[in-house]
Amino acid sequence: MPSPANDKRTTHFGYREVPEDVKAGLVAEVFHSVADKYDLMNDLMSAGAHRLWKRFAVAVSGIRAGDRVLDVAAGTGDLSARLAARVGQAGEAVLADINNSMLEVGRARLADRGITGNVRFVRADAENLPFPEDHFDLVTIAFGLRNVTHQDRALASMFRVLKPGGAVLVLEFSRPVLPGLGRLYDAYSFTVLPLLGRVVAQDEASYRYLAESIRKHPDQETLKRMLEQAGFERVEYFNLSGGIVALHKGYKF
Repeated sequence: MPSPANDKRTTHFGYREVPEDVKAGLVAEVFHSVADKYDLMNDLMSAGAHRLWKRFAVAVSGIRAGDRVLDVAAGTGDLSARLAARVGQAGEAVLADINNSMLEVGRARLADRGITGNVRFVRADAENLPFPEDHFDLVTIAFGLRNVTHQDRALASMFRVLKPGGAVLVLEFSRPVLPGLGRLYDAYSFTVLPLLGRVVAQDEASYRYLAESIRKHPDQETLKRMLEQAGFERVEYFNLSGGIVALHKGYKF
């Protein structure tokens, strides 16, 4: 008979196969390592384009003053800050992240920007969100879904806490759709990103993992089907920067 160790289910951690119960810890180590330089690295890696992607996400979100929003895998709070400004003091933006190092950096970043009063920080697992059913007008996750071990469970959890009539936004790296862009993007990802990681963040391995995790993430149509399987309806997506990034939007009815 096979040993229990051989029966363990595996998943990908970048290009490595690891036991499912190990991945969350490995991802936690990555983001603990890069937390302090995360925002700077995002600016350098995307030449500032990540700010335009997030601005677009907020623009199509449909949220209004007084709404309650949840930002899953909120990290350092860059998207959350924009959401908090949109819902105003009558609303609430909840920043949820499994990584305490990222949450602490996010708390400090938002405080420095004077964003207080309508924000709340919660350490939470995307696969099992600790909030009531039908609670939020909008649920977002930006550049975090690909790091979740069981993405289907995370999408189901986001569906559960969303109010009927509410929307989900998934902003994530995806598959380039412009001819020739894929080859250029691969060359950039596997040469420039690790180099920036080594020079700026003193952590080449974490940024090599992040580049690999993008390649393992589902493409636009696959993620659309996953959202539909989780219960979301009227799912659509917008290709940004030639498909390097895609924004998926769906509704709960």
